[in-house]
Amino acid sequence: MQVLCRKSMVSSDVRCSVCGQSFVVFWERSSPSEQAEARSLVMQELREQHIHADDASAHPDLGFNVPAWDGSAAYSGAALLGNAPAWAL
Repeated sequence: MQVLCRKSMVSSDVRCSVCGQSFVVFWERSSPSEQAEARSLVMQELREQHIHADDASAHPDLGFNVPAWDGSAAYSGAALLGNAPAWAL
């Protein structure tokens, strides 16, 4: 399952456990069990992004996919199926 994450100052689906940065998340699928599994992968990715920085600058400013995807975030399954708005891409 793929999710699209984007930094957010107003909404928080997920919060980084290292720096406290909030993220809005767009889900490719919506079952609670799949979201719980994906949420743990997102949390792991957010921690790994802190290898070189301890603050919110460790995270990409633009939307990013978990798991990582080589294509444009706008064409990811999470963006398309999760109805991600243009500001998230």
